[in-house]
Amino acid sequence: MTAVARFALAAALAAAPATLSAQGTLPKAAADRAAPPQVRANALVKAMTRAEKLRLVRTYFPPFVKDAAARGMVPSAGHMPGVPRLGIPTLRESDASLGVANQIEQRKGDVATALPAGLATAATFNPELAYQGGAMIGAEARAKTFNVLLAGGVNLTRDPWNGRNFEYLGEDPLLAGVLAGEAIRGVESNHIVSTIKHFAFNAQETGRHVADARLGEAALRESDLLAFELAIDRGRPGSVMCAYNKVNSDWACENDFLLNQVLKRDWNYKGWVMSDWGAVHSTEKAVLAGLDQESGQELDKQIYFAAPLEKALAAGRIPSARLDDMARRVLYGVIASGLIDDPVPSSVQPIDYAAHAEVAQRTAEEGIVLLKNSNNLLPLATTAKKIVLIGAHADVGVLSGGGSSQVRSVGGAPVEIKLTKGEAASFARITWHASSPLAAIRAAVPGAEVTYIDGNDPAAAAAAARGADLAIVFAWQWQTEAQDAETLALPDNQDALIDAVAGANRQTLVVLETGGPVLMPWINRVPAVLQAWYPGQRGGEAIAAILTGAVNPSGRLPMTFPERAEQAPRAAPVGLAAQHAVDARRTAGDSKAALESYPIDYPEGADVGYRWYARQQLKPLFPFGFGQSYTNFRYANLKLSGGRALRVSFDVTNTGKVAGADVPQLYAQPPGKARAYRLAGWKKLRLEPGETQRVTIDAEPKTLSRFDTTAKGWRQDAGRYAIAIGRFAGDRALTGTVALAAAAPSFPR
Repeated sequence: MTAVARFALAAALAAAPATLSAQGTLPKAAADRAAPPQVRANALVKAMTRAEKLRLVRTYFPPFVKDAAARGMVPSAGHMPGVPRLGIPTLRESDASLGVANQIEQRKGDVATALPAGLATAATFNPELAYQGGAMIGAEARAKTFNVLLAGGVNLTRDPWNGRNFEYLGEDPLLAGVLAGEAIRGVESNHIVSTIKHFAFNAQETGRHVADARLGEAALRESDLLAFELAIDRGRPGSVMCAYNKVNSDWACENDFLLNQVLKRDWNYKGWVMSDWGAVHSTEKAVLAGLDQESGQELDKQIYFAAPLEKALAAGRIPSARLDDMARRVLYGVIASGLIDDPVPSSVQPIDYAAHAEVAQRTAEEGIVLLKNSNNLLPLATTAKKIVLIGAHADVGVLSGGGSSQVRSVGGAPVEIKLTKGEAASFARITWHASSPLAAIRAAVPGAEVTYIDGNDPAAAAAAARGADLAIVFAWQWQTEAQDAETLALPDNQDALIDAVAGANRQTLVVLETGGPVLMPWINRVPAVLQAWYPGQRGGEAIAAILTGAVNPSGRLPMTFPERAEQAPRAAPVGLAAQHAVDARRTAGDSKAALESYPIDYPEGADVGYRWYARQQLKPLFPFGFGQSYTNFRYANLKLSGGRALRVSFDVTNTGKVAGADVPQLYAQPPGKARAYRLAGWKKLRLEPGETQRVTIDAEPKTLSRFDTTAKGWRQDAGRYAIAIGRFAGDRALTGTVALAAAAPSFPR
């Protein structure tokens, strides 16, 4: 970090309190680092006054607090004053799905390292990279004096148009749960708290404040809740953030089934449940249903956990033991994460942004998916002397997704477009990171003439492409929190642009910078397609490395790409027409216009994504798990081991001429009618040309099981299970069957 940058960052955070670690002394029993966190938290609660306990159960949203600077707050996601006399630290929260967020530059001059989209991390199929990304974000947050990160997004992709798909980790609960858990572990390795969010079933942005997501318990447990269960068991986040929407008729933040029964009873979760900002609707119902903290309280219709909570406690409608439990859970998260024993520094610390950018670039390189490569167009031939780049501001940067995850990345934003309407306008802009594909490709192929044209005029773009050895069209679709994509088609006439360029030059490559699938009516007219997602602040360099073969692509799709929108369970956001009507009324001046609550049914049940396509016998454009390489891999010699657990082993051989990484995937089909194959494990490995490795995969038991709602636990049925080793969902490179024994219902821990 340069002296100039360090000074700018220090100035941006000048309003920070003189110290963020409390100045008092922990009680003796609470100070014993060898004692379990629950014991230490109990000791602190016993030493607290009621007023001090009440301080822990609500957080301020600094931009809405008039005396924020005087109270030691800076613009951020939230702030909870500590209890100085007892050594309980102030909590300072930041959005942090893809880096320490600073969405519309509330903190002037404060930059951070921007990871690629969550889907890119998911596409790596690499738990180690997920951990490294979380650790990097946590380190920067700590250096900036933040100690609670609103990270760990794990909502499953049920619909390809969901505006927040890019933040999350795809459609499969095992993949999403494992990678989210690793990212959370990485964050908390810095002795700060990570959340996991949004609990639960926050499946679309349209109507997110009123929609009622409906699904039976078994299907919910085997899909969306399974992703949370696996991530919580692996990552042990200090806090769980409940969602805006309703689940089976109750708000997620006052949902007894989700919070008390599933999370706290069945999963034995000991940390605290914080609300999403503006997601609280009551005092007594929310508290008794399991909500421990009202977060960003100024965004709720009223402040429910202040005077109303005190009155309910005084009247005995909420037991004092419940307030103790709420405070204990906050303290448990603070202690278990290591924060109370290792408080964040009192002032901004230097950050090695160059080292952190390497993490972002490696994630982008492993997450980019080669979807098509006819006639080995890629990697770029060294004989290419004239290359033209077209569209998507590829001369200056790469696209970023919008919303609370937006990072003000190192290097700045060369393009930024303000929104003029909609909920997202208050905290989102269409932003590009300053990582120029044009500059990166020029550096990678110095012997070629590499030029750029904006692509606004398809005819001009075609003319520029006609004389080139290679034409690269950068296509984009921006997505953001608070609104869904209304169509899967590329915006701004880009399909016509691609058609025109492909017609002028048979050597046309399309690079997609999108937050999920888009329709590709031109797919048969272009020889190569690269899915780059939102590739982060080193995206230009990562794209150049893949195109030139400096890095062999190894990304695999974490979600199904439909051929037509109608193949998905829902072809458009539910409630979109009603949302348009409300928006029109607001534009006309009706400030009271609001959506009414409405239900959304999910007929796919637990069969999310690729399992829906298999059940409906639909062939997608590109299946879950799909991705090509510049080499080839062969699988052989499958061995299956059954009994109470499933283990598979097989050989993987690189049969090509270059080194590369492969992701063989284990799919299992339990016995019984209509039981779909589902991902039960995978392995990512790198092989030199001609090299063979023996791979062993132990199946995740819950992917082989069903949730028994009568016994309230997981049950593995006895019988023969069909097994497939494949390169993607539906592939059957190796197959077999194995007998597994019945296993009794079990809780995660």
